[in-house]
Amino acid sequence: MNWCISTQAHQYLCLHAAAIEKNGFAAIMPAPPGSGKSTLCAGLVSRGWRLLSDELTLISLTDGLIVPLGRPISLKNESLDVIRQFVPGAVLNRVTHDTSKGSVSHMKVPVSHVNRLNDQARAGWVIFPKYVPGAGAELTARSKANSMLELGRNAFNYTVLGLAGFEMLADVVSASDCYDFTYSRLDDAVSVFDKLAEGRRA
Repeated sequence: MNWCISTQAHQYLCLHAAAIEKNGFAAIMPAPPGSGKSTLCAGLVSRGWRLLSDELTLISLTDGLIVPLGRPISLKNESLDVIRQFVPGAVLNRVTHDTSKGSVSHMKVPVSHVNRLNDQARAGWVIFPKYVPGAGAELTARSKANSMLELGRNAFNYTVLGLAGFEMLADVVSASDCYDFTYSRLDDAVSVFDKLAEGRRA
């Protein structure tokens, strides 16, 4: 499914990043495997943030809005127990073991999120998350120039779109506050993200 979208849906700038929304603005979260991106996404979605995607951020070339996908959140290995403890009512499908990524399952998206698949969101933040054992939750400002370069590296169709992709990426970064984010506890991470949302409302 990811391959089909990333190689065919060129009406969007397609980023390898999670995206969540609150108060009308989206946080785009690109990160390499093992960074805790999907775990963070699942934790925030269970605490009032709306899921747009845990894997592919689709940005419309027409108006710059992020289009929700609403698919289940993919979780792996230690993340499974972390989310089971953090979200006691989480619905996870049967765990598949011994995959190339280890033990994998998917968390069901709340029905209220699925019902809002037509509600797009505007970029408000670009946040590069990283799970660091024992670390406090900390945001560190990141330059827009560096953030744009890194987002370009995380775009599936950036070179395919050419100038249109460059201009859209520049618009997204210009409109967003850019940060690096380290965390170890989901409760602390939620607190930090909620403060960001309080400071920016549609």
